[in-house]
Amino acid sequence: MREGQGDRTMAQGMHTAQVYVVDRDSEGVIRQALNDLGVQDAEFVQGTVEMATHTLAKQPSPRLLIVDVSGVDDPVMRLGALAEVCEPNTGVLVIGDRNDIILYRDLKAKGVVEYFFKPLISDLVARACSGILTGAAADQAARTGKLVLVLGVRGGVGATMIAVNTAWYLAVTRQRWVMLLDLDLQSGDAALQLNVNPSHALSEAFEHPERVDKLFLERAVVHVESRFDLLASLEPLGEALPLSEGAVLAVLENVLRRYRFVFVDVPVTLAPALTSVLHLPSVCVLVSDGGLVAARDVARWRERIGPNSPERTTLHILNKAGGPGSLPEAEFNRAAGKPPDMIIPYDADLAAAVNLGIKVTQESPVLKRGLAPLLRQLAGEPMPKERSLLARIFG
Repeated sequence: MREGQGDRTMAQGMHTAQVYVVDRDSEGVIRQALNDLGVQDAEFVQGTVEMATHTLAKQPSPRLLIVDVSGVDDPVMRLGALAEVCEPNTGVLVIGDRNDIILYRDLKAKGVVEYFFKPLISDLVARACSGILTGAAADQAARTGKLVLVLGVRGGVGATMIAVNTAWYLAVTRQRWVMLLDLDLQSGDAALQLNVNPSHALSEAFEHPERVDKLFLERAVVHVESRFDLLASLEPLGEALPLSEGAVLAVLENVLRRYRFVFVDVPVTLAPALTSVLHLPSVCVLVSDGGLVAARDVARWRERIGPNSPERTTLHILNKAGGPGSLPEAEFNRAAGKPPDMIIPYDADLAAAVNLGIKVTQESPVLKRGLAPLLRQLAGEPMPKERSLLARIFG
């Protein structure tokens, strides 16, 4: 089992600034601007935003990133792809060869701090770089990660397994920056499923949320994989815990600025006291098994959370469908108020695999098929088109 591995960024020698540019004139202007600001470790690469996306999918992001979109088809889409692999707190400047106000507005909407068209003006570039490096530009173009709340409507329905495996897939397979918070400070088993040791970091964060800065995260979190971090604690049973909704909100506000996805495993015993958290912009995943009590509680939680909105979506995963004690499909749907959004059938091998950890559950074909729609939705991938009966027959 692994503990936190220290300051990952410093250990890997990450540069303060990275610049991807295609022409020498622009490179010279940017070099001068960064030199004037005292930045001595900037890395320059000849290439466009596409090369930046490819590179940053494999390494930590710098504090300042400058990318060139000259000659790039659909630069807004390319910036969207870059945003998926960048840490949210990276400040991005874009340079290009188009003086286009519509492009400028679209790039700003993507979270870009500033767009400059060529030829570049050194003073303007230096001012924008300074704003990013000093933090002055943070509020102007703050990008936050996507919040995913996973709530098992009853204990034992498999919510932690779903949270752990979904987060793992996005971090390891899709190379997104992911944080998982296990809010069950005394009995949570996210760390156990991930084969790592929980620390006291999360309880410390809730006790002193004002201390949760970049340095705290780099030292206190458990680095499960290169892009997958865990905040979890395992406190003594019976110990009073310093947990309030205000502290949870403060911690979430901080980590959402540093990760592309933030998963929160919400214990059902704590959820009624987290009304504001449950109404944050998010995807809220309700997890149940197929029993009557679970179906009833799905309906109750949907009512408690309220209808979907443009910023907040509630999804229901029926786990262990058809397992012991499950209702027939029609009866379950009637008790729950509507059919589930996703179904993971009961599988004895999967039930046993949960006790063996993430490397085993990730190999379950039943789990892969069941989580595929959720993974596509979170990653922003289109759903596959349903093939007609004739197409399936004749291939």
